[in-house]
Amino acid sequence: MAVKDIILGLSNANGPSGAEGSAARLAMELLSDFTPVVRDSLGNVMAELGDLNSPNHILIDAHIDEIGLVVTDIDNDGFLHVARCGGVDRRVMMGSEVCVMSKSKINGVICCRPPHLTRDEDVSKVPDFKDMAVDIGYSAEKARELVPIGTRIAFRSRPASLLGSRISGKALDNRAGAAVIIRTVELLEPKCSRLDCHVTALLSTREEVGHLAAGCAAFTVAPTQAVVVDTGFGQYPGCPEEVCGKLGEGPMIGFSPLLSRAVTKKLTSVADEQGIRWQYDVCGGRTGTNADDIAVTAGGIPCGLVSVAIRNMHTPVETVDCDDVEKTAQLLAAYIKSGGICQ
Repeated sequence: MAVKDIILGLSNANGPSGAEGSAARLAMELLSDFTPVVRDSLGNVMAELGDLNSPNHILIDAHIDEIGLVVTDIDNDGFLHVARCGGVDRRVMMGSEVCVMSKSKINGVICCRPPHLTRDEDVSKVPDFKDMAVDIGYSAEKARELVPIGTRIAFRSRPASLLGSRISGKALDNRAGAAVIIRTVELLEPKCSRLDCHVTALLSTREEVGHLAAGCAAFTVAPTQAVVVDTGFGQYPGCPEEVCGKLGEGPMIGFSPLLSRAVTKKLTSVADEQGIRWQYDVCGGRTGTNADDIAVTAGGIPCGLVSVAIRNMHTPVETVDCDDVEKTAQLLAAYIKSGGICQ
């Protein structure tokens, strides 16, 4: 399947942290074309490739969950009150369409006070969550019947093709990374029986609420090395260039005290050997990704980080370049075929 189709499909699926079922099932369907797939007790999607008896065991991970909301209360007028589920950008919430993920999916909108009724001094203020509500069009009685407290809410944003190889949609952090993992498995699949190493492909849950599941999966499968795939800040007018990657310029390779220098060096050398253009992604400490937890799981796992540049992060209109996703998958596949780092 074309990378663009994989990303568009994954973006269209709902899967806020802790309720990743729809996105996970689609990912399992895509991965099952190449290898058996399972889900663990935390909902992580896992597939194994290559020589399962090899002492060299490479874990590749991308989180499958997305930012969203959770219902905290329903008032006497039927409005849903919410809290964030992950790092939602409050600046773009007002007036957004949402999907309330109750037993039967319910469409809703995040209420927005008309500018005519907004005081001048409040126009530039971003409302807090306590001042927001979701309108689903029902009375309080009906809303309470259909929507249990604790129900997750996902944003409704139809993925769209932009000019060239770029697309926009919700959940591209980190469905773009999930697409990298699926495409990597596809690139490896014809040669799986001849891989000298053991590979576990992991699509992990609950990253947006504190990287809560990837470390558990890593502890269970006990890899000898790992590479995490996530998204990095894409350059945009007004953003500092030194901390942003350019869309269309290839994968961003992470450099951090927490990451393995050996894995990072191998990723850069493989990229150079394969003629894959890449970019620096430098952190002074923690990376804010699953790599932070996988690296310190059990007795420690040498871990690297590769990211896809993304604009409008944590909004319903995140934007990526499909060529970056393809090049990141090619880098990951070449790294695995090389055996990664020497243990």
